[in-house]
Amino acid sequence: MLAALAEAHRAGRLAFFGRLTALACARAFAAVLAPLKKTKWFVYAKRPFAGPDAVLTYLSRYTHRVAISNRRLVACDDEGVRFRWKDYRADGHARWKTMTLPVAEFIRRFLLHVLPFGFHRIRHYGFLANGQRRTAVDHARVLLAAKPEAPDDRTVPADGSGDAAASSADAAPPKAHRCPCCGGVMIVVETFRRGGVPASRTAAAASVIGIDSS
Repeated sequence: MLAALAEAHRAGRLAFFGRLTALACARAFAAVLAPLKKTKWFVYAKRPFAGPDAVLTYLSRYTHRVAISNRRLVACDDEGVRFRWKDYRADGHARWKTMTLPVAEFIRRFLLHVLPFGFHRIRHYGFLANGQRRTAVDHARVLLAAKPEAPDDRTVPADGSGDAAASSADAAPPKAHRCPCCGGVMIVVETFRRGGVPASRTAAAASVIGIDSS
């Protein structure tokens, strides 16, 4: 693989832009490849069933899901790139309009939506997305004929019978007292009025609070 990259560089088939412009120099490019040669690379690739275009179409849904979807692109010709855009000041069908931009201007606007280095977009989780997870998962169980989740046995009897103290001790804490991230039980350390200033926690910082999130 590295030999193929070096051959492509010698043949002038590689182009470098921005901060990578210096790699157009053969010596600089060789210096980048040198440490990579110490790794034993194993590349497994086989011919895709539907051809390379199908692979690019699949990967593009994840690697280039920014700015504009393919269905909004109308045409790309000598006049420029023509695409549909939504005018939120209009109502109904008049909200969707068509715009044509020169290729360079379209690319410039498109790149404004590319995140800086080190940032990444959160992928769409489909039926596991927080907005519809509960409903979608239940619907998936129905379609798969799967058994629903067993209810929590740690509940207070409906008729009020039983040991109230034991029931209260065994009952699960309310959702308001659970951490929204890990689900662990949260402990109220201090309360203060809205807009107020919390008291010093010097003493509390010296102690260690154990939280069982199991």
